[in-house]
Amino acid sequence: MTYADRRTVLAGLAGAALSASVLNAFAASPAHAADLYASNTDLYTRLAGKEGTDFARRYKRHELFDNSDNLRQPFNRTTIMAIHGGGIEGGTSELCLGIAGYHPATLAVQPAGGPVHDYWMFEGTRVSDNGELHVTSTRNDDRSALSMAACSLNVLSLHGCTAAQAGASAGVPEAVVVGGLNADFKRYLHEEFQAAGFHTIDGSTVPALAGEDPDNICNKTLLGKGAQLEMTAELRQSMFDAGHFSRSERPTHTNAGFDAFVGAARKAIARLEDRPDQAIL
Repeated sequence: MTYADRRTVLAGLAGAALSASVLNAFAASPAHAADLYASNTDLYTRLAGKEGTDFARRYKRHELFDNSDNLRQPFNRTTIMAIHGGGIEGGTSELCLGIAGYHPATLAVQPAGGPVHDYWMFEGTRVSDNGELHVTSTRNDDRSALSMAACSLNVLSLHGCTAAQAGASAGVPEAVVVGGLNADFKRYLHEEFQAAGFHTIDGSTVPALAGEDPDNICNKTLLGKGAQLEMTAELRQSMFDAGHFSRSERPTHTNAGFDAFVGAARKAIARLEDRPDQAIL
């Protein structure tokens, strides 16, 4: 969708009696628009001094320490990413934290004592025009993000799209496109989301959202494959209390749908990590 197309869509929506939160959901979904910046490095260079005002980066790499001669410590296998978080593709930051095992507002481990995963997020923090900060996943060259992907067996990358981009039906616009090169991960995600009542679409049927390019950061793992979720605006909005989809309100207004989606994703990750080929010998 080009920026001109986006303005046309928003102009058409403006005539309808839609809440500001719905408009934000659509405005925060510039998936595959013509990017203003050629890469993250280009963005950081041209917006030098703007980190903390225009954009932010948040990440967590869990400390690993093994100084024992005869015992082995667990190794974190999976990293969760929201490379278009904040106001770029609304809801993806909160979902990233939730799937990683953290409450999006307090960062408390949730559920208490549950497994946690590494995470990395790039977030638009402007009042408006966050879509201009979108850098497509094959051009993300942030060194911290790349290093986290490269030292992980698995990456789950979260994105936002429109129902039209996903090919979702008008009757069921709440959908998630499951993509990436890890076929087993995709299968587990499909199965767990469907068991939780969510409508899934196979990314292989939506080439623009398939996440199958080896240069996609979700596939730049130790195994050379990962998974990508493209969630429609309607699905993302449904996971937060009505009227509270602004960036400042989302972390404290998640609902049962959010919990169900996060829980399903975490079950899929647990199944994947339990496979023999995930063992670190």
